[in-house]
Amino acid sequence: MAKTIVVKQVGSPIRRPADQRATLVGLGLNKMHRTRELEDTPSVRGMVAKIPHMVKIIEEKG
Repeated sequence: MAKTIVVKQVGSPIRRPADQRATLVGLGLNKMHRTRELEDTPSVRGMVAKIPHMVKIIEEKG
């Protein structure tokens, strides 16, 4: 079974640069307090690290 992480959006993309908004959309988030379960890969971790002020890792599975 592949490792997964649960990511929750805690910050708004309003008044943020376009690349940060695009990163949120790439993670599958677009509205406040939504969560997504994603594969724990270096690319996903990098996306989360790029916008730590807007997302939070809730849980790590696997």
